Amino acid sequence: MSSPGTGAALLVSVETATIATAVIAVIGVPLAYLLARGRSRTSAAVGVAVQLPIALPPLMSGILLLYLVGPLSPLGRLFGGHLTDNRVGIVLAQVFVAAPFLVVAARSSFAAMEPALEDVAATLGHGRWSTFVRVAIPAARPGIVAGLLLAWLRGFGEFGATVILAYHPYSLPVFTYVQFGSTGLAATMLPVAATLGASLVVLGLAAALAGRNVGRPRPMPAVVARPAVVPAPAALDFALVGKVGSFRVDARAHTARSLAILGPTGAGKTLTVRMLAGLVRPISGAIHLDDVDVTAQETQQRRVGYVPQDSSLLPRLPVWRQVGFGVDTHPDVAAYWMQQLNLTELADRTPDQLSGGQRRKVALARALARAPRLLVLDEPFTGLDTPVRDELRRDLRRLQREVAPTLVVVTHDPHDAAMLADDVLVLADGETLQTGRLQEVYAAPRTRDVARLLGIINVFELAVIAPGRVGDGEGVSFLADTHELADGHPVVVIVDPAGIVVRNGATLTATVVDVIDVGPAAEVALRLAPEMILRCPRSNHPTLRVGDETPIDIDMAAVRVVPRQP
Repeated sequence: MSSPGTGAALLVSVETATIATAVIAVIGVPLAYLLARGRSRTSAAVGVAVQLPIALPPLMSGILLLYLVGPLSPLGRLFGGHLTDNRVGIVLAQVFVAAPFLVVAARSSFAAMEPALEDVAATLGHGRWSTFVRVAIPAARPGIVAGLLLAWLRGFGEFGATVILAYHPYSLPVFTYVQFGSTGLAATMLPVAATLGASLVVLGLAAALAGRNVGRPRPMPAVVARPAVVPAPAALDFALVGKVGSFRVDARAHTARSLAILGPTGAGKTLTVRMLAGLVRPISGAIHLDDVDVTAQETQQRRVGYVPQDSSLLPRLPVWRQVGFGVDTHPDVAAYWMQQLNLTELADRTPDQLSGGQRRKVALARALARAPRLLVLDEPFTGLDTPVRDELRRDLRRLQREVAPTLVVVTHDPHDAAMLADDVLVLADGETLQTGRLQEVYAAPRTRDVARLLGIINVFELAVIAPGRVGDGEGVSFLADTHELADGHPVVVIVDPAGIVVRNGATLTATVVDVIDVGPAAEVALRLAPEMILRCPRSNHPTLRVGDETPIDIDMAAVRVVPRQP
């Protein structure tokens, strides 16, 4: 176990591996982030080049480095030949062979990071550098730590490139090789033991530090009164054309207080709110808040609170720090909104310790704590159980009554729109079908599609066949107020289910095609024509069964006629 020079070689390896790992971290982490976000051919080529040292035999890596930084290379001559055969040479060799381990691991973590995290950070006032340091790096921390650990161990054990580029001073692997070649196996016992010991110490330290949270939590103030800084509503007016890939959206609306953007999946709702938040630049159009054009403003400057569909909470960060994450969020304001949303008892919990509804409330409190002028909620109730959905909906209604910014809520559920909005924008396939006051749009949907999206049942596209009568032109017709519309004018007809009456001697005959007897959904479906099915409450017709034919009347007062738009 006596091997003079082992201590010095161990010190050289530890020192150079640590320096090399620091260099790799400074260069490799930003490079991994750029590669994870890059989609160009250049990014792909750089990604392949970064991984090249893994494919090369270590000996070939050392020879390649001689071509690049050796005494006879242009770079080597520039530094007077001092880049090799010393500690600098060892560090260069270790950086070359170990850097790919960090870049590959960190790139995978950055690529797996939830993209909406960076969007939320931008709406909370964080610039690109702040978002990279405070959001991207913490989110990718496991991969970065694993990559740094692998890089240090690979650099510490590097032999092939080091022996070519820097034979003196001895690193521990080179020293062990020399001892083995000159004295035999017995002389390697101490160097091998030193290598094992150093590696185990580093692995132990990495394991101990891996689960620790960085930074000291700030205490939450005990604030119960409404703070001085609260959101101020702003009138919103926009007409925007945006495009993602081949999908194009044309959206326009105005609201003084609250707007629901209603439409099916793929209608362009999320793209619209991302343009409102400044996360996507429109190809044309403008956004005005209180008559101020904010279209050209950066996301950080717009003061828009944004809650994406999946909440996008920062990993491992306690609730209190989540809510106070905005750049200029005042602690008193953060505490106020936590209290308003019943989150005070959850202040020290991390996202993995919260339910779906609790995470959604934390994201809402975080957006409100920065006192935004506009609050955008993208499908805020998606994935929530009915009781949780109802509770969160009531919380939002309460906040609207007490104090809240102008609200834009994206939904495909007309009940959400009716509960939370004064105005509505109906979108489908990227086109604005109708916009205006919610009550007015509900009362007069311009097309059958609009009515269906609003949750209105018994909607048909018919025509005026005579003054005071509408029909399908195939023999089915009934009385209605046609508003002096000319014969043949296309109309949207809405029939109130309560106005459908089973009566002997009635002029219409319907076939019962479905009966639902359970709970609030209990209804009867009556077919008047192949494309005309009326639905009415089961309680009004308790004796009807599937297959029955029954005479029915439609009360004229229950029929609403709206001129159909082309």
